[in-house]
Amino acid sequence: MKSPSFRVLLTAALVLLPCTGCKKAKQIAAQTAGSVGISEPTYADAIHAAVDSSHMDELRWPNLSDVQQPVAAFYDNRQYTLAWSKNGKPTKQADGIMQAISNAHDRGLEPEDYDASRWQARVNALGTDEGKIAFDTAMTVNAARFLNAIHMGRTDPQYFAFGVKNDEKQLDLPTVLESQLSSASDVDEILTSFEPQGAQYKALKEALKHYRALADRDHSDALPEITGSASVALNARYPALPALAAKLQLAGDLSGGPSGEVSQETSTAPVDVSAVVDALKHYQARHGQDQSGKLTASTVAALNTPMSTRVAEIEDAMERWRWLSDEYQKPAVLVNLPEFELRAYEGGEEAFRMRVVDGQSSKDEHHTPMIADHIRYLVLRPYWNLPPDIAKKELLPHMEKDPGYLSAHNYEVVNNKGEEQPASFERIAHGGLMVRQKPGPKNSLGLVKFMFPNQFNVYLHDTDAHSLFDRTRRDYSHGCVRVQDPPKLADWLLRDKPEWDADKIQETMNDEEVTNKTVSLNKPVPIVLFYGTAYVDNGEIHFFKDLYGYDDDLEKALKKGPPYPRKPAKLRAEASV
Repeated sequence: MKSPSFRVLLTAALVLLPCTGCKKAKQIAAQTAGSVGISEPTYADAIHAAVDSSHMDELRWPNLSDVQQPVAAFYDNRQYTLAWSKNGKPTKQADGIMQAISNAHDRGLEPEDYDASRWQARVNALGTDEGKIAFDTAMTVNAARFLNAIHMGRTDPQYFAFGVKNDEKQLDLPTVLESQLSSASDVDEILTSFEPQGAQYKALKEALKHYRALADRDHSDALPEITGSASVALNARYPALPALAAKLQLAGDLSGGPSGEVSQETSTAPVDVSAVVDALKHYQARHGQDQSGKLTASTVAALNTPMSTRVAEIEDAMERWRWLSDEYQKPAVLVNLPEFELRAYEGGEEAFRMRVVDGQSSKDEHHTPMIADHIRYLVLRPYWNLPPDIAKKELLPHMEKDPGYLSAHNYEVVNNKGEEQPASFERIAHGGLMVRQKPGPKNSLGLVKFMFPNQFNVYLHDTDAHSLFDRTRRDYSHGCVRVQDPPKLADWLLRDKPEWDADKIQETMNDEEVTNKTVSLNKPVPIVLFYGTAYVDNGEIHFFKDLYGYDDDLEKALKKGPPYPRKPAKLRAEASV
């Protein structure tokens, strides 16, 4: 139903506000030439009034502030003529846009955000002047929002206090709408060209289609929960074995799925326990867990997670890929934080990968943020400058008990010029002196750090706690990312500097005379600290725990609808190590 305010506004615009002057002449001339519009000149004022308003009641999300300016510019460029209907029928391009909106789930979007259920009524009303205006302006607003959503994401990464900027991806929406979309021979092809073209995004998009189908067939019973550190070794007496087999079949880890629902006959037939154990190991590998073949609390929690949640995880990952510019769609270094994995790429192909340790999940201030930047230099045998809060919380209590604690543990006290000073409990407590850890193998940063300067003070580095890489779950840092094989990464990053070969790097790392040696890269190397709880690896979809609740934060923001919040929701503390 049309709002009363819209009816009054439209009637006034159509009847009482005739176009005047040069603009009127331009409208008539343009339409006579057939170059810009397919409407009557008397529609111009009504369109003008509609798009000049900051609110359109007929929309699912009526606040236009996110697209009002480009929508107005689009109509201004075409002298406020109708763009999406002719002779009371939608244009071919409008039909294409409505179809794309109807299929928005295939792109990880929500159709109703673009008025999916409202288009048929608008089409039915195209026989009236009011209907033409309502259809056209709603189409332009939703097309603009749809383009923005698939090209640069709906949300702003700055809202989540991430080190990613997507404002450089802003489209010239008036031009795209006019020169490409409104005259497209294939709307879907045009829209697809504005989506990210990286391999990971495309793989996730394919996986999304598959998992949406799985969600429709997800009717298996929940497995009994397991508490604490207990585990269940599978055998024929495990009471939920048929349900477990059904879940593994649906997920595609056990033969017999996921081509269709597991039949009643299948679920009650004898189950090959060894095949289920092998399938469970494969499932655990795809979900970032120890491949024990036993049921643990985390494995059961993953198996009981609805496929609809997996769909949302894929959509969340796709949204974050949309934030990234073309340069970062195929970064040289990619760290997927929930996976605890670093991959290095050369010429688009994976060169190597290694394990990482990232920020603790138990404390908000230690969560590693998503960042897209450039590695610019390395520091060999670095100092670790302790943040004042860590010095106060973690060192001062030891100093109270043992005045010689700092020197005994490789720390020194310096002023703001880096000059060594006598240790003073009071001056350290009040920030007058800084504590730093001397270079060497016992330094918390290890023997090298990889710098991509950012406001969070996050970087990659070596560590003195190498045993942590043997663990499956590796969230132990204070926000920075520790890498498993620093010499390998250093050698690869410096491969275009022949004076810094592997031997020279190793020699410098072990040289006790070297302190804080900076080595600049010849060319900055793109790096992305990504957050994907869904990730496609060698053709298989993997899922990981939402360590920091970033998926939950994203989904809460998306539910608010456009215009999506942009002001940072919170400040993020600097990382420390």
